[in-house]
Amino acid sequence: MCDCCMNRREFVGLTTAGIASGVLGLGTSAFAGGKIEEWNPDKAFLVTGKKLTVQPVLMYRTPTRREQTSWKSWGGVQTEQAASEETKRISKELKSLSAGADFPLEILPVVKVKTVEEASQVHKNDYDVIFVYPATGSGNMLRACFAREKDKDTLIFVRHSSGPIYYWYEALSVRYLKTDEHEASQSSRLNHGGVYIYDVVVDDYQELLWRLRALYGLKNFIGTRIVALGGPWGKYSPEAPDVAREKYKIEIIEVSYEDLAPRLRSAKANINLISKAEQWTEKYLSLPNTALMTDRKFVVNSFLLHSVFRDLMRENNAQAFTIRACMATIIPMAETTACLTLSLLNDQGVLAFCESDFVIIPSGILLHYISGKPVFLHNSTFPHNAIVTCAHCTAPRRMDGTHYEPAKIMTHYESEYGAAPKVEIPKGQEVTFIDPEYSTGWWVGFKGIVKSNPFYEICRSQQDVEIQGDWRKLLKEVRDSHWMMAYGDYLKEVGYAARKIGIQWVNISETL
Repeated sequence: MCDCCMNRREFVGLTTAGIASGVLGLGTSAFAGGKIEEWNPDKAFLVTGKKLTVQPVLMYRTPTRREQTSWKSWGGVQTEQAASEETKRISKELKSLSAGADFPLEILPVVKVKTVEEASQVHKNDYDVIFVYPATGSGNMLRACFAREKDKDTLIFVRHSSGPIYYWYEALSVRYLKTDEHEASQSSRLNHGGVYIYDVVVDDYQELLWRLRALYGLKNFIGTRIVALGGPWGKYSPEAPDVAREKYKIEIIEVSYEDLAPRLRSAKANINLISKAEQWTEKYLSLPNTALMTDRKFVVNSFLLHSVFRDLMRENNAQAFTIRACMATIIPMAETTACLTLSLLNDQGVLAFCESDFVIIPSGILLHYISGKPVFLHNSTFPHNAIVTCAHCTAPRRMDGTHYEPAKIMTHYESEYGAAPKVEIPKGQEVTFIDPEYSTGWWVGFKGIVKSNPFYEICRSQQDVEIQGDWRKLLKEVRDSHWMMAYGDYLKEVGYAARKIGIQWVNISETL
């Protein structure tokens, strides 16, 4: 079985320890010293995120029998033997949970605590999330188990029928958990706002898993390093780059076109690299359901540009890349457009965006890490009859992280020059959208179903999508800005993560 047909669980297992240790390929230039980094469509999809570390804690007490009075609370864990059995049960369940996770997850050994002091000691361990299993015990013990650092998170798992019933299945209440959504809007990357009612799971490990996926996405979203060729900006929101830096700690590494020019000249003069680009072009155009409808040299030049962009990411230890003035400045320098190059980068598993628009880029980074898939930055249109058209010239083809969708390789629409993929997304494909309101911290999310791949006189990759939910609410969100798309339904995860950092989240596809 070739790597491009591996299932998600198999290729997640290939994740590396980090960008610096080789996520982006070679540790040096793509063609330094005559050694050229290979492009191979059969390579497994890269997983660039850092693992999420979880510390499980079993909280309990062992009461002493007293005659003719109440001496124990509710709960099936009242003895050391019962606690040992429950520890084994939890360990087995978490091992199964970890095996089924489609993102890097490390679960530390279960710690048993019977006192506030023992609970306090747990926080000396290095973790991102603490799992509290409150079988029995006091409210002070429960609070002592909660994560101490404000940018760490707490999840609570209580049993109703999945094992010995827990006292805290009955006792958990708003006395211990926050509920105020206005207060949640005050959260930030430095302070996730404490423990909320939404951080509690009863019996269902799948409910636990999607929360962990959200927290994994959030961990890797905060502090992302991104190369911005030509500098950053924000569409109709000039403060967007500063908001990204301050609110999300995104590190924007600005690279000028003056710096790019000699790199491109070097690439174009490298005979070995040109030979490789020719081979990669042949391999790419040989992918099933790939049709060339532009000059082949534009595709070759796109691969040369790909090597240069990868070098910039590697040298700056960056997980993401974006380019400004991609419809003008880059064309005479690269003798192609950046469209196909950005598509290639996304297909490999790194993040690559056109237009350097930091209104939309933060949402794309978060959605990428939550979904574990490429994301598609695109223009939107005016909603009507629950239909919206999504279009751009830089769509990834490996949108499920595994298989390449059919594509026609055409010119970039506005310039009628270069190479850009017209990607055909399967009819009936469910997708998640995020639509940020400039830089205000207001994000709208919704699901859609792809109905067709038309061929309008607009950007090459284009889909008519049926909005799932109250589509009329989108009329108020028409700002001539960009949207972000990913395969699948990740609205719960995005909404959960967004609340942790003070983003106001509106899900128009919510049915409850």
